[in-house]
Amino acid sequence: MDRIGFVFPGQGSQRVGMGHDLAQERPELVGTYYRPAEEILGLPMSQLCWEGPAEALKDTSITQPAVFLTSLCVLDSLRERGLAPDVVAGHSLGEYTALVAAGVLAWTDALRLVRLRGQLMAGVNERVPGAMAAIVGLTLEDVEKMCVQAADVTGQVVEIANDNEPGQTVVSGQVDAVRSVMTAAKDAGARRAVPLEVGAPFHCSLMSGIEERFAAALAEVEFREPVVEMISSVTAEPVTSAAGAREVLTRQLAGRVRWTGVVSRMAADGVGRFIEVGPGKVLAGLCRRIVPGAGTHTTYDTRQFAATLDALAPAE
Repeated sequence: MDRIGFVFPGQGSQRVGMGHDLAQERPELVGTYYRPAEEILGLPMSQLCWEGPAEALKDTSITQPAVFLTSLCVLDSLRERGLAPDVVAGHSLGEYTALVAAGVLAWTDALRLVRLRGQLMAGVNERVPGAMAAIVGLTLEDVEKMCVQAADVTGQVVEIANDNEPGQTVVSGQVDAVRSVMTAAKDAGARRAVPLEVGAPFHCSLMSGIEERFAAALAEVEFREPVVEMISSVTAEPVTSAAGAREVLTRQLAGRVRWTGVVSRMAADGVGRFIEVGPGKVLAGLCRRIVPGAGTHTTYDTRQFAATLDALAPAE
């Protein structure tokens, strides 16, 4: 039997209404997660997730706890139906939900960290406005060269942020440098070179200035040894200790998301079915293209949630 991997989405998967239909089916989620989250953060999380407005969900400091909370409720609901992962991983922000699933972090601690992470990242963008762009149809090596050339020409920072799948790369940095890479990519025959609607230049060296403050916050939180295998998006290797988990969370602020490596490692460890746990559906597509033939499932609404349970139900 194929092992089951849970993969948790990050920023970009948010949408108005996320999690609402699930909370209607399981109203206990409100008292278990939404109300405590609202008290901890002082924010109307259920309203923001279910009613928006969309503009508020674009604010990085709001987006990150909203996506985390929605994914957490889906995780709880899968567990409630008896579905548990053999391996977990998260894309950027999703790594926090993965750490909760692996037993490393209490969900309330993860929520506080996610809120601080979003605030710090948004602050970087206020000081040094940045951008991100997806490049499709070129190799990682080609895009890396373009980043070096654009940085030389503009005198600005631009780096690889995400290795999402073979042929899909995300770059991050200052605005002019990112535009320069997009132009070079189009000239080189990229199928797409499009800006991403994000609140900050994530996963590049512009974020290194917040690592010390965030590391101090991490030091105040209890990290436990993982009880479920987890693959880090920073290293594409297993997280084997509480100390290792704390380290990767510090490094991932400015570090590259190695999603191709993560999914390849999960497949090498016997994962043949990937379930995207949360409001998104992009990761399922990435997993399918990285590991052709793998089973992929989504949970972004109650219909997809039910279909996933049906697909993974043991035969009578």
